[in-house]
Amino acid sequence: MAANVLMENDRYADLANEIARADPDVLFLMETDADWSVGLSEQLDRYPTVLRHPKDNHYGLILATRLKVRDMRVRYLTADDTPTAFAELETPDGQVFRFVGMHPQPPVPGVDTEERDAQIAYAARFARDASLPVVVMGDFNAVAWSDVSESFKTVGEYLDPRVGRGPIPSFDATNRLMRFPIDQMYVTEDVAVVQFGRGTPFGSDHFPMLADLSFDADLAARYNRPKPPFSAERERQIRRMVDAHAENLKSVHGAPQADTL
Repeated sequence: MAANVLMENDRYADLANEIARADPDVLFLMETDADWSVGLSEQLDRYPTVLRHPKDNHYGLILATRLKVRDMRVRYLTADDTPTAFAELETPDGQVFRFVGMHPQPPVPGVDTEERDAQIAYAARFARDASLPVVVMGDFNAVAWSDVSESFKTVGEYLDPRVGRGPIPSFDATNRLMRFPIDQMYVTEDVAVVQFGRGTPFGSDHFPMLADLSFDADLAARYNRPKPPFSAERERQIRRMVDAHAENLKSVHGAPQADTL
């Protein structure tokens, strides 16, 4: 379950009820400040592992899980002050996978296209590992058909569960006439998305997004179509962008932010 709570929203009990109803194994929340951390304390206390990263600039986050945790931390994948949640988790039957919770800033007109493309390529490749399935969720501040979303999917070789299910608009939950699919989930081809949809509104301008996933290889093969591989030249181009952005992050944050590339 992933939800942008809307920092100014104070309907903590409504979201707590939605969490209790959905009972997710993995819970990712965005725009969480200290008040939200306190307001959801009863629900969060039911999870053995909780990563809290409150911020008062609409980019705080909480990641909670009842699964076995091999790694869980906050990373900064861009030069701005927007954190990303990263975890390696293990299901009860021993399947290890990577979960990445993202809430990037919206595209800004006038930003250098080359820099933007490098950020997208870096973020898309951040969690990839040939041996592990990957699940990415979050408020991308961009619709599913935008250049940003399409580039992220293409470079990371992710599948979009909206394909075949319709747009499933997630924002604005308070406006019945104008809604757009900006809360995304992407998975690698070894993950089967059994169900994907919206939860119940709780006062935020975003609907909570819910997914049931299976890491069964046979089921994933039936659900998903493998993507064609990149050409060698395209792969070199992507790697150059990723390496250049990694150097930029090192100069800004003082250390590489992704040792998994």
